[in-house]
Amino acid sequence: MKSVKVVIATLALGLLTFAGVAAPKVVNVNKSASSIAWLAKKVTGEHNGTVGISAGALNIDGSKLIGGNFTIDLKTIKALDITDPGYNQKFIGHITSGDFFEIEKFPTASFVITKVAGNQVTGNLTVKGITKSITFPAEISVKGGKLNAKANITIDRTDFNIKYGSKKFFDSIGDKAIYDDFALTVSLVSE
Repeated sequence: MKSVKVVIATLALGLLTFAGVAAPKVVNVNKSASSIAWLAKKVTGEHNGTVGISAGALNIDGSKLIGGNFTIDLKTIKALDITDPGYNQKFIGHITSGDFFEIEKFPTASFVITKVAGNQVTGNLTVKGITKSITFPAEISVKGGKLNAKANITIDRTDFNIKYGSKKFFDSIGDKAIYDDFALTVSLVSE
């Protein structure tokens, strides 16, 4: 009986291929061609930088993105606007500490797509072991089996227990406040 099911499944796949219907496929994220830029603001200014993608796979059905995931390597976080080497190192040390991303305990963050509807992508973002569903618009194109996607995503850091300098938790912080929302510009390219 098991071999009959295998034969039927193989025939069905063969018929779909013969009929010109491509089966969904999984493509890897090209880590060097993909990028994530970040922007965080505070009352007295802002900082920006990059963080790397360590792995990812995207599910494509014809010319549509239907699913996938990627992993963010928080150990690669960089600040691009701080030109003084000493201050840059101090800043990175602070945002990778327990006050912010706590990378010794949580070296990666991840995003898993749960739904794609038109240009709206929904998925589960996990940071510091906390998972939240987020939805955002994205520009997605698939040509010749290669995917390019770009999205500007706004995230509330307090949803992931990152409270340092937040007015939600420290009323009298005044002009030392750091805004809760930070922005990511994600650009994914498949191999």
